[in-house]
Amino acid sequence: MPVSDIDFAHLKTVLYSSVLSDVLDDFGRREQAMRPFIRPLDEEAVMFGRARTGLYMNVYAVGEGENPYDIEIALVDDLGPDDVAVFGCDGPTERIAPWGELLSTAARIRGAAGCVTDGLVRDVRHIRKMGFPVFHGGIGPLDSKGRGKMMAKDVPVACAGVLVHPGDLVFGDIDGVVVIPAEIAPEVITAALAKINGENQTRQHLEEGLKLADVYAKYGVL
Repeated sequence: MPVSDIDFAHLKTVLYSSVLSDVLDDFGRREQAMRPFIRPLDEEAVMFGRARTGLYMNVYAVGEGENPYDIEIALVDDLGPDDVAVFGCDGPTERIAPWGELLSTAARIRGAAGCVTDGLVRDVRHIRKMGFPVFHGGIGPLDSKGRGKMMAKDVPVACAGVLVHPGDLVFGDIDGVVVIPAEIAPEVITAALAKINGENQTRQHLEEGLKLADVYAKYGVL
């Protein structure tokens, strides 16, 4: 299953972050879950897609004649179907709020799968109303102008403790956000689907009254 053949729409109805994290642990990738301060604006939201990254830094003024949003606008305008905007702000932060309603609207119209940032988000009521998946490092009313600026796009970024490369797969649900490195994504997804099958069988046997120890001995799933 090449990365280009991944059916994100279907898989986000089957996969979940905890099973992906477990499988990544088995692959020796134990630092792929973003820190737990990252939360969804809508706890029913599920996000799955390819990372498009933006790297932010703190700033304390806007230069004369400068467009402080130029790189950010270029990234959002270039989003495509199944892309996830990943904005690394060296969060948690109290001053950089890179995402809001208008970026959500532009991203949604282009078919993007969602956004995750370790910065702040705003315009929460409007984003929830449109149903666009956003995972955030906090909520606040601040404009990023004069406080934070995207310095580069489509470069490796650190977001909530995870190094994210452009093209990595990003999955988010109520339990958190997990990043799957692109080079092992097909194998991770295949293993996750197999683990889910084992969990389903384990659950069925437990509901039938079998002891946890016996079921674990058979399926090795907990």
